[in-house]
Amino acid sequence: MTPNPLIRSFERLLKARALQVHFRKSSFSRAIGRKADSVDAHEYVAALSEWARAEEAALFSRLESHPEGLTEEEARARWAREGANALDLDRPPSIPRRLWLAYRTPFSVLLSVLALISGLTGDALGSGVILLMVFLATVTRFVEELKSSRAAERLKAMVHTTAAVQRRLADDAPPSVAERPVSELVRGDIIHLAAGDMIPADCRLLASKDLFINQAALTGESMPVEKFPHLDEKGAANPLEAANLVFTGSNVVSGTASAIVLTTGARTYFGHLARHTQATETTASHFQAGMNSVSWLLIRFMLVMVPLVLLINGFSKGDWLQATLFALSIAVGLTPEMLPMIVTTALARGAVNMANRKVVVKRLDAIQNFGAIDVLCTDKTGTLTQDKVALILHVDAEGRPSRAVLEFAFLNSYYQTGLRNLLDVAVLERVEMRDQLQIATRYRKIDEVPFDFQRRRMSVVVEEAAHHHELICKGAVDEVMAVCAYIMQDGQPVPLDEARRQSVRRRVEGYNAEGLRVIAVAMRELPMAQTVYSMADERELTLIGFVAFLDPPKESARPALEALRKHGVRAKVLTGDNTPVTRKVCLEVGLDVERVIEGPEIEAMNDAALARAVEQCDVFTRLTPLQKERIVRALRAKGHVVGFLGDGINDAAALHAADIGISVDSAVDIAKESADIVLLEKSLLVLHEGVVEGRRTFTNMLKYLKMTVSSNFGNVLSVLVASLFLPFLPMLPIQLLLQNLLYDFSQMAVPFDRVDEDVLQKPLVWAPEDIARFMLYFGPISSLFDLITFAILWFGFGINNPDVQGVFQTGWFLVGLFTQTIIVHMIRTPYIPFLESRSAPLLMIASLLIMSTGLILTLGPWAPAFHFVHLPTAFFPVLAGIVLGYMVFTQAMKGFYVRRYGWR
Repeated sequence: MTPNPLIRSFERLLKARALQVHFRKSSFSRAIGRKADSVDAHEYVAALSEWARAEEAALFSRLESHPEGLTEEEARARWAREGANALDLDRPPSIPRRLWLAYRTPFSVLLSVLALISGLTGDALGSGVILLMVFLATVTRFVEELKSSRAAERLKAMVHTTAAVQRRLADDAPPSVAERPVSELVRGDIIHLAAGDMIPADCRLLASKDLFINQAALTGESMPVEKFPHLDEKGAANPLEAANLVFTGSNVVSGTASAIVLTTGARTYFGHLARHTQATETTASHFQAGMNSVSWLLIRFMLVMVPLVLLINGFSKGDWLQATLFALSIAVGLTPEMLPMIVTTALARGAVNMANRKVVVKRLDAIQNFGAIDVLCTDKTGTLTQDKVALILHVDAEGRPSRAVLEFAFLNSYYQTGLRNLLDVAVLERVEMRDQLQIATRYRKIDEVPFDFQRRRMSVVVEEAAHHHELICKGAVDEVMAVCAYIMQDGQPVPLDEARRQSVRRRVEGYNAEGLRVIAVAMRELPMAQTVYSMADERELTLIGFVAFLDPPKESARPALEALRKHGVRAKVLTGDNTPVTRKVCLEVGLDVERVIEGPEIEAMNDAALARAVEQCDVFTRLTPLQKERIVRALRAKGHVVGFLGDGINDAAALHAADIGISVDSAVDIAKESADIVLLEKSLLVLHEGVVEGRRTFTNMLKYLKMTVSSNFGNVLSVLVASLFLPFLPMLPIQLLLQNLLYDFSQMAVPFDRVDEDVLQKPLVWAPEDIARFMLYFGPISSLFDLITFAILWFGFGINNPDVQGVFQTGWFLVGLFTQTIIVHMIRTPYIPFLESRSAPLLMIASLLIMSTGLILTLGPWAPAFHFVHLPTAFFPVLAGIVLGYMVFTQAMKGFYVRRYGWR
């Protein structure tokens, strides 16, 4: 993995400084109590070096802490003084800055310039209307983004990230460990780390066991780094590479540790780094890039057409002032100033609706990708199954019920301090409390070898009756048998030869065929002289038996998968579990299990072979984390939009690789941090509802874009023709501005519109070329009916000279306003509007209100202010006929378009 160049340069700067600085106690004390922005980066590195070198007693003294942890009173006082453990990079901007950001869009700035030019040319009323449009667009966007931001904060508050913190109630009270929100951590706290944990602050290790840290987010290193409580040579030269320091932004891959918090929040190394990189540009998402491309397409279109309109009217009419004002009005009409507000409103409303369906959106832009998913990769446990694992068998190696096997499994689960999963919980629940106490009092823990996803097993070492040590290993059957040399038969260990191995495998396959998850238990007696153990000691074990678990399929899994399938989402199971159990569960929930591919097969495939396999197969078993990631990338390379649902540390890489990472609130920290969307309930039904809501949100945004580009394109064609052939302006600048203002109001209800169920059946992918094609088909229809209006007014009503141009301009104002408003309803659905598909009441009311306002303005007492004149009574039936004809012609074109290109 290639590090970010900014990160590299910052690290080189810090490394160079670290070699030059003579570390003093003063640098240590200066860096811990001050505001983050007042601590120099070099000074912080100097402090890091002293923290890495300090003796443990001196470390506790300087941090004003205690080996058993802070007291609650001390922690509260420090939290009040130093603040929450948060980077504040996502802190919402102040109200004035938020208002400035709402205004600072290309469209608002452009309109402001046009208003200034309009005012300088003497058109105060036109300038005022333009400024009113800017004001309304800015304030509306400000209000919607403020609501969106507050909603997002509420949603984020639903997703909890915690740390295991050791504190005391008082100075003389014993310490206790409890899960606390990461934001409550303070300098001097003692924390306990295990596999799957995010490192919540910059810390110095006090103790560790086989601790491997993934710090790719900080250094770009793709491989986990082992950490120890002692300082190594690298750390002596450069504290950023110290083996006894761990940093915010990294996570625990395997092993366990305890550590003391050195700095929190913005004072951490990650905080310093983030402040240096915060101002840099971030890469736009596919959705953002698409929105930008459409916006700039409209702006470029305007920059070409407006000068053309100016020159044509200036030379043909001879009134350059009026021509300039008219061209400025055309520029305003072509500016989609409401686009940012419409997008913000649609996304915010979608996020809130999804939250009501127990789907928390961490990043609003992810809503579009959520609706675009056509392949969902998911684990088996908890999504297809009930996530209520029960231990139903504990048998010896020959298949006979065995209390001893249960006790050994209990000791393994009881004393392990790493990643405790549902299987461990089931083991502990199977043994009654009084029996737990009796078993535990006979043994004393010596050491453990934590679980990792390569070995797929873990071991604890206990001492029995001060006589000998016992290494008890529990894990996947094949992986445990790989380190077994013996098997217990009739109370005696005998060599585990190939015949006995095959017999064991047949027995296990029988359990698997019944849907049972089988875990092997093995042990080895060791002399008491050894006190530290490692993976190398997992050898020559004796297989003593098995524990088997049942996690039945959810009743909701089959209908949820069927609902996803009907909505164009193909589910694929990616699991580390074995094939027989997975096959049985998948068969019961209706998945295709004709072909199942296992991890070792994936490992042997090249990219081309894997690309074929991921299209043909829906179930993959015995996968490592990297194999899950590779499958996701292969699916994306084939053009699929991939969602990945995972909740374990082994899912983090695949969550990052997917188009949309989905986790659950009960997931390990690294999985929740990697995800774009978090489910408050681990259910495919909840996920399906989220997918549908994502499509509904994106569809409404597309409606606005289609309406805007087609209407603008048609208007420009109409203006060009009118400018060439009419001896007067087809509409006055102030009338064009008023029409655009009213049209903007009518579109503000689009994010709240209904969406046809058929449109939600297929994934929605961002495709700017579809919008351009839509514009070319539907824009000219608007121009056609404008030309019909021109011909009727010119020939039918004799409006053919400048003396009666007011009638022409008023008539075209109404036709344009009515057709632009009605187009909202015509192209919001592939069906016949008002009959087969009805818009939301709010959109209907907005449309009627705008058309009524147009009539009142042209017929009422305010008409002279906008240079409107009374129209002949005979014009109104013509107006109705033009609008009806426009609707019929648009519906016919829509039918042709749907048959040829579909509708999305």
